[in-house]
Amino acid sequence: MPLRIAVVGAGFSGAVVARELAEAGHVVDVFESRDHVAGNCHTVRHETGVMVHVYGPHIFHTQHERVWQYVQRFATFKPYRHRVRAMVGEKAYQMPMNLGLINAFFGTSFTPQEAEAFVASRADSSITSPKSFEEQGMRLVGRELYEAFFAGYTRKQWGVDPKELPASILARLPLRFTDDDSYFNHPYQGIPEHGYTALVQSILDHPRVTVHLSTAMPRTQLAEFDHAFWSGPIDAYFNFEHGRLAYRTLDFTPEVVDGDFQGCPVVNYCDAQVPYTRITEHKHFAPWEAHEKSVIYREYSRLCEENDTPYYPVRLVKEKEQLLKYVGLARKEQGVTFLGRLGTYRYLDMDVTIHEALNVADAAKTAVADGQPIPTFVTDPLG
Repeated sequence: MPLRIAVVGAGFSGAVVARELAEAGHVVDVFESRDHVAGNCHTVRHETGVMVHVYGPHIFHTQHERVWQYVQRFATFKPYRHRVRAMVGEKAYQMPMNLGLINAFFGTSFTPQEAEAFVASRADSSITSPKSFEEQGMRLVGRELYEAFFAGYTRKQWGVDPKELPASILARLPLRFTDDDSYFNHPYQGIPEHGYTALVQSILDHPRVTVHLSTAMPRTQLAEFDHAFWSGPIDAYFNFEHGRLAYRTLDFTPEVVDGDFQGCPVVNYCDAQVPYTRITEHKHFAPWEAHEKSVIYREYSRLCEENDTPYYPVRLVKEKEQLLKYVGLARKEQGVTFLGRLGTYRYLDMDVTIHEALNVADAAKTAVADGQPIPTFVTDPLG
């Protein structure tokens, strides 16, 4: 017998689960508190004709063939390789940190082997098990490169001293000893030709899926459904019983300019005295298009307040203690599954979000077929 399913949130997590369960024969209502689908991946066509990433740049890249095949069912993806520059003082450098950056910064002409040996000589080898972001930076590249490219930018991005941040934040950033300046190295990369919102709309376009925009769905009303999938904030589900989990949010100052402003999609501003973290030039996310004017966003990071849009979970000691309490409450709930960036309080790239949503849908279909309850969590939020 088909189930009546509620999905809270119309970002990638909610959309993928809704589509998968609708295709399995269930009836799905999707509730989205904003007036658009696609969450923070929302894109709109600006009056200049430029496709704007409203909540900041989103680049699709993945190692998961299943995810790549899945998104291509619903949109045409154009080839795209993301490139970033970093401003230190008045000079622009390639990012991520690579052979070109090392030679430009130190005024050298190293070969790859020489550059690797040189950076190793600058790194702090006495740090064997880095505990903080700063220790990881010192161990990875040494003081000069760390102070120039990471210290100031990180203070602006996270609002705390890098000594207070976990090493894992920096551990995932690449260090290359070639001139490859492609920001990501996943085998599948691209951007949907008509934007992410059109992609998510296409995923949700199914006769057994009904989307309710500008509609908040409180926990108390979920009992009307056979099962609910909650991709909203886990603390909001429990009415912030243990306080609000901390996020960083972003403010954008848009500007329309003539021609080409910076020649690439993203320029990071590493110096602490520059108030914004980066400038995004949106037309460079669609190099197959031509526009006379350009839309740029200056981006500022700050602590998320009650009515702000959450972006990056902080997940420091206090927040991990809160999350543990919320996960404990969630495991006692019946008839609800938590998923996604907000539902599990983790930073997730788009492809990981889709991959996990497909896994959640798989687990749900298997549970229903076997007459078992659908799991509360398919991916452990404490992992």
